[in-house]
Amino acid sequence: MSAADPSSSRKNKMIVIDGVDGSGKGEQTRRLHSVFNQMEISCILTREPGGSAAAENIRELLVNGEPDKWDSMTELLLMYAARRAHLRDTVWPALEAGNWVISDRFADSSRAFQGIAGDLGLETVEAIHKISIQNFKPDLVIILDIDQDVALARAEARGSGEDRFEKKGSNYHKRVRQAFREIAQSDTRQYELVDASGSIQSVHQKILDIINQRFEIELTV
Repeated sequence: MSAADPSSSRKNKMIVIDGVDGSGKGEQTRRLHSVFNQMEISCILTREPGGSAAAENIRELLVNGEPDKWDSMTELLLMYAARRAHLRDTVWPALEAGNWVISDRFADSSRAFQGIAGDLGLETVEAIHKISIQNFKPDLVIILDIDQDVALARAEARGSGEDRFEKKGSNYHKRVRQAFREIAQSDTRQYELVDASGSIQSVHQKILDIINQRFEIELTV
């Protein structure tokens, strides 16, 4: 597998956990990474936007400031600049080295946030996607589904300061949630939709069950 064609080998795996802000992605990716480590399975934990030094610089531009700081097209271009750097510097080398990769967000966030909720349309997102990263995609995307108002309350309570997208409000995030649900229904082989309204532990167990079945491994809590 080479950086020019990272999808040429299916031996190594990338798992993404995605969803609306406040759905629990960060907590669940950390827990999943911990299980891999405890079982001594070589694995890295990363995130988007970010995941490499260059991509983290772009992240600061995207997640801080007022909601109208960027329009949807500018957001999309910045996201894919960060994504390209993330893949080049972090994800593709990790897969090349034989590691599993667990990522908090990936390309479906662009489809949901900028493409559908941001009204650019999926064709526009797919065109930028194709130019930027060709046909690369994760082996599995788990989408955490939860009421957007509950998720926003969680995000606000977190108080990280990275709240530019949260400031776009409930109606915007309602569209984002629906977008993720539509994406999950588009390909049941690629996506798994998980009800994230339960306890952290119950959601964690659902994720482990999905991965164990999908990859025929035995991850345990």
